[in-house]
Amino acid sequence: MTGLSDAKAAMARDEWAAALDLLAHETSSEADEARAVAHYGNGEFEVAVGVWESLYERRRDAGEHAGAGWAAAHVALHLLVDTGLMAPVRGWVARAERELVGLGEVPAHALLAMVRTYERFMCGDPDGARQQAQRSMELGAQLDVSPAVLLGQVATARLLIADGEVETGLAILDDAALQLMSGAVDPFTTGMLYCELICAAQGLLAYDRAREWTDVMDHWRHGHAYGGLHGRCRVHRAELLRVSGPGAAAEREALAACDELRPWMRREFGWPLVELGNIRLRLGDLAGAEDAFLEAHRRAWPSLPGLALLRLEQGEIGAATELIADAVNNPPDLPWKERPPFGDLRLVPLLDAQSEIAYAGGDAATATLAAARLRSISERFVGQGLAACAALATARAHLLAGIPELAVGEADIAVVQWCELDAPYEAAVARVVLGTACAAAGDTVRSRLDWQAAHAEFESFGAVRRAAEVAALLAGDSSATTTEPMTATMTWTGDRWQLAFRHAETILADLRGLRYLATLLSRPGHEFRAMDLCGGHEVADPAPIIDEQARAAYRRRLDEVDQDIEEAEHNNDIARIDLAHRDREFLLAELSGAVGLGGRLRHTGGAAERARTSVTRSLRYALDRLAEHDPVLGDHLKKTVRTGSCCSYSPDTVAPITWTVLR
Repeated sequence: MTGLSDAKAAMARDEWAAALDLLAHETSSEADEARAVAHYGNGEFEVAVGVWESLYERRRDAGEHAGAGWAAAHVALHLLVDTGLMAPVRGWVARAERELVGLGEVPAHALLAMVRTYERFMCGDPDGARQQAQRSMELGAQLDVSPAVLLGQVATARLLIADGEVETGLAILDDAALQLMSGAVDPFTTGMLYCELICAAQGLLAYDRAREWTDVMDHWRHGHAYGGLHGRCRVHRAELLRVSGPGAAAEREALAACDELRPWMRREFGWPLVELGNIRLRLGDLAGAEDAFLEAHRRAWPSLPGLALLRLEQGEIGAATELIADAVNNPPDLPWKERPPFGDLRLVPLLDAQSEIAYAGGDAATATLAAARLRSISERFVGQGLAACAALATARAHLLAGIPELAVGEADIAVVQWCELDAPYEAAVARVVLGTACAAAGDTVRSRLDWQAAHAEFESFGAVRRAAEVAALLAGDSSATTTEPMTATMTWTGDRWQLAFRHAETILADLRGLRYLATLLSRPGHEFRAMDLCGGHEVADPAPIIDEQARAAYRRRLDEVDQDIEEAEHNNDIARIDLAHRDREFLLAELSGAVGLGGRLRHTGGAAERARTSVTRSLRYALDRLAEHDPVLGDHLKKTVRTGSCCSYSPDTVAPITWTVLR
């Protein structure tokens, strides 16, 4: 047993590859279980699931029914957490239950109750989830399966929150967080439950609590997280940076999350894609936002409200209005932990977007209705973020109704609440409305102060389009003062770059990012494709989109989905049939995207995305080097140079700089 004990010691140190080496010649069932955990820790999700599947088959054939049920329950758990495909999850739960018939209560029953809790939760059956959560806690305590106890507690807390019992639910989550920090359960369960805590806070717009739990998870994951947990933590970090800024850091986290959550059959890959789109929309990278939203849509993940807000920014207000109205009337019911397919909390971001779109289009009736629905939700689910959201929507409705005095009070509430939650971007959005209300009420001094504060926050975030819009408001103010444009030069001397700004001169060695910068500065406001900037030289050798092992796994899941459809049709379970068909469509789309003519595996193109990544990295590195020598100029360029699928230099309209580029 030396190899197994040494492997377990290596796993305790998170040395997954070393553990696999030590397990190479171990043949016991216990070694197989350890091997499955080590493969998952090593980032080999489908290999880990395959080990559990093989272990199930061997134990079943040998008549080891309790062990076979335990292995099947682990397959179901991993498919639940890492694919979001409910039909295969149900299939493996059924296999496990068949093995456990007549055995009495055994540990696998606690694990199955844990899985069923979230299968019901994510399928929009809160009553079923509540019953399974209770069973999970009872069996977990009785059979010493601590993950089942904790997950049952967290699920119960989230269901209480969905029922409007926010304080009670949050108190249970706080208690669960303390238990997690004590190291009471394994890393897989710990990471999964930290993610649950953050999802609950995000759903309430409780950014302060979400930030606290994300910081804890982020600190924990550097020593213990493995598998898909790194990627999920990155998405949470990106979500919070989308609120606080800087936007560039938020985009980096979202891109890294996409890289980490992409491998194989992970339906929630659409989650970081949508987050990436939301961030790029705030940064003003409309082309990049559209790329991300449409890619998420192709992967059957709802891209609203982001796509509707993008259409608004693109000037297509009719399309934006239609998209958001349909989403509000038919909210997505995709299995997703952060916004489960039931309850009013999932409507909040949709109604907030509908308020913004209606305000922009002068649709007072829709703005008033959206504000009333948000206020009703905020009164039921008490919290600062929800209250701020409702107050801002009410302020917009008052402005459209021609009552600026009432709008001032509501917008002021929104600003204060967002500031207290340390959400400067949201506060800046509210300040723009507050400034407009003050101006309409005749208080031009106050309006200018709020617009200036909003402009500063948008500039700090990197939201160039928003900052330009506020600058236009300030420029239209009769009390605004004009600013003479400053000048700067960027000169290529033959072996280095010379930048002159104000009374300072900076000499820098030749960097690829500086060449890109010179191109952007030579045509302010013009959008250059990243592919054009780099001349297409950033394209790496193509690799298969999925390998043969992954393709076989997709086909196994398709068989399981077909079995689930057959059973659901036999029971006339319409909702289950619909969800299973969507699982099937997702898997077929993934396979068709990876397999070309003659069944040959397609290879990644990805040239545009690789160019985007490379150009962005090069520009940021160059600007960091410049900032070391001239912090003022470096800060200006970091705020005004936009990166993404298209890159540009957008001059500060309040303090413009006229550039001369000499090559």
